[in-house]
Amino acid sequence: MSGHAPWSATAAREVLDGLPPHGRLMLPALQSLQSVFGYIPDEALDVVADVLNVSRAEVYGVLTFYHDLRRTPPPKAEVRLCVAEACQAQGSRALVTEVEQAYGVALGEIGGDVELKEVFCLGDCALGPAAMINGRLLGRCTVESVRLAVMA
Repeated sequence: MSGHAPWSATAAREVLDGLPPHGRLMLPALQSLQSVFGYIPDEALDVVADVLNVSRAEVYGVLTFYHDLRRTPPPKAEVRLCVAEACQAQGSRALVTEVEQAYGVALGEIGGDVELKEVFCLGDCALGPAAMINGRLLGRCTVESVRLAVMA
């Protein structure tokens, strides 16, 4: 998950100033910043509040409400493992345990270059257990297929 610009308030202001009118809503503005920088640091709260003419508290509320918005730099690999019922029926809980052991990190944590997250549906129910690695959907996952996708 590389290729992001380094954070700076000046660059963030340029991103926000360049948004079309419909992009000057809070969520699209935050998504644009995350797209450019890979995450939204705390320093961005004041910039967003100023550009959108809202309070810092409003920006913080939106930033912390949506789990896909990051407040820390992204790891090399983001692994999302589905734990919904259809994937559980295909062994997702065992897969979670195996992946946690393989990377030495628990769900919801970052360990080294890998972040593990649980999700409750990836829409790949017929091919469970499913995972999403750096935005790439995988079906019929094993710990080995997850490992290979992380290395890719």
